[in-house]
Amino acid sequence: MAYKNQQEFINALDRAGELLRVKTYVDPRLEMAEITDRISKSGDGGKAILFENTGYGFPVLMNAYGSEKRMGMALGVQHLDDVAKEIESLFKLLTKPKESIIDKLNLLPKLGRFASWMPKVKSGRGACQEVVMSNPDLGKLPVITCWPKDGGPFITLPIIHTKDLNTGIRNVGMYRMQVFGPTLTGMHWHKHKVSAKHYNGYKQAEKRMPVAVALGGDPVYAYSATAPLPENVDEYMLAGFLRKKKVELVKCITQPELEVPADADFIIEGYVDPEDELIWEGPFGDHTGYYSLPDWYPRFHVTCITHKKNPVYPATIVGIPPQEDAWLGKATERIFLAPIKMTMVPEIIDMEMPVEGVFHNLVIAKIKKEFAGQGQKVMYAMWGAGQMMFNKILVIADEHANIRNYADLAQQVFKNLDVSKDVFFATGPMDVLDHSCSKMGFGGKMCIDGTRKFEEELDEQYQLQTINQKVEQHDLLSAFPEIALVNTSLPGIGIPCLLVAVKKDKKGHVRELHERICKQIAGIESIKMILYVEYNVNPVNLPVALWRFCNNLDPKRDNFLFEQPSATHPGKTFCCLGLDGTRKTKEWDDFQRDWPNIIVADDATIEAVDKKWDALNIGRFIPSPSLEYKSQMYGSEAVVED
Repeated sequence: MAYKNQQEFINALDRAGELLRVKTYVDPRLEMAEITDRISKSGDGGKAILFENTGYGFPVLMNAYGSEKRMGMALGVQHLDDVAKEIESLFKLLTKPKESIIDKLNLLPKLGRFASWMPKVKSGRGACQEVVMSNPDLGKLPVITCWPKDGGPFITLPIIHTKDLNTGIRNVGMYRMQVFGPTLTGMHWHKHKVSAKHYNGYKQAEKRMPVAVALGGDPVYAYSATAPLPENVDEYMLAGFLRKKKVELVKCITQPELEVPADADFIIEGYVDPEDELIWEGPFGDHTGYYSLPDWYPRFHVTCITHKKNPVYPATIVGIPPQEDAWLGKATERIFLAPIKMTMVPEIIDMEMPVEGVFHNLVIAKIKKEFAGQGQKVMYAMWGAGQMMFNKILVIADEHANIRNYADLAQQVFKNLDVSKDVFFATGPMDVLDHSCSKMGFGGKMCIDGTRKFEEELDEQYQLQTINQKVEQHDLLSAFPEIALVNTSLPGIGIPCLLVAVKKDKKGHVRELHERICKQIAGIESIKMILYVEYNVNPVNLPVALWRFCNNLDPKRDNFLFEQPSATHPGKTFCCLGLDGTRKTKEWDDFQRDWPNIIVADDATIEAVDKKWDALNIGRFIPSPSLEYKSQMYGSEAVVED
């Protein structure tokens, strides 16, 4: 369904019992983010929050997309899978043979629907331009500061419009914007993004690049701006398809080359001059749960700010999962399963992106396997599929696996897994935010082929069956003082994997430790894989341990396979794969990049929110989630202090 505007969506949330209205004053600097973090982690995503007393003239809406129900409401569906089913049915209709004139005529109404989704530019001004600021000033907007070491306030839900200089094709994306002054922000577009490509075209032509930023409007706009569409596919066509109504656009006032949604709450118009010096932007507490560290980015100069009457400023925070962005990612996972299946990976049945993997770090694919090597075929196809190129760890399971029950999934995968032959490593483009890569935006990938194996894929030297022995935690702790804690519970439920928290104090420490464990510890032949994490991470807390592990691992660099003749099966080989998910340093790992800290709220903000909690009138007291993570920090700055 189409919402007339953001206010209609807010009203729908309110009627559904999905909205908390906060009338007490809350500071946009840190306090709104801290309250939202508590609510979003309170179970099932909590509720959306409308901060009505912001100290500015505008309310702030947060956590609007932060649950499966609210994400479905934003997209106008009961279930996120409904969108994928509709895409699949349309694809089948368009591609099936048309054997008669009747078949072809029956297709015409469906083709007419495509036209109804295309955006339309209308004449005159839109509701988004009802009020024009005489002197544009970003300081009049309640732009939030999310985390204590952020470089400043950031616009966090901007829908950014650019056009290709030569073709005029529009791109709509979402990139954070740090506010530096009344008419100046950074423009944080990564080198892989389409807007960055547009920027390079203007730079080559030595021309200013017009840019327009929309905030609010139909909630489907913000989702469409984050969707991994192929280049040159209009995001507003996707928005029209999702809302079942074309998006109405109006021309900007000072940048008339660009069009923006007529129903948006705010429009910020301006330009990026490629001749400008870049600006030092960041740090920013990002969706990985770590700070993304500062770097040089283009300057965005504001030429005009307009808004509708009685607008609401939308914002989000990202940080240690789960957060609101997990549900934007879940929508993408469900919606884009159908196109992946129909165009690139026909054997794929389902896909899962666990929250702990923060989108790109961990992806699970379920396939119908029919021939030897099909897992590798899927691996290459998926790593070549749009933004899936940023995937770090890909797990492939066969059709019998339950990929949403992670214990069942792990049991199936490890049952089929020969770690010496079924784990594949590669290098390629990575997310710029991946701090584990030795080189920014380029690093290692890993595919774990957990499908059942055909005869051609088996190696008789390796014993696939799990050996019925037990590794004792006491043996590890007593033999290796550098080990802080071990999770030995997984082998007991059929998952031959250990998690080990280790404090490094020399070069090559984890590699050496892995070899010593494999040589010395009783029962080790029952283990196929050992995951190593930092000493201050509790490996018994699996969601946290896996979040930290996935972020800190460069699989190509940080793997070591131990092999030796089996002591329990003569003529066979025992193999155990070690993966180093610890922090990397210059001293012990020759790692030359700065390593970021994890994101936590500061004590003053936690205390301030604690004191005003009752006055917020939003339910039972929820302690700060940051308290759980303070012991995992290294110093207090965005960059780790050794």
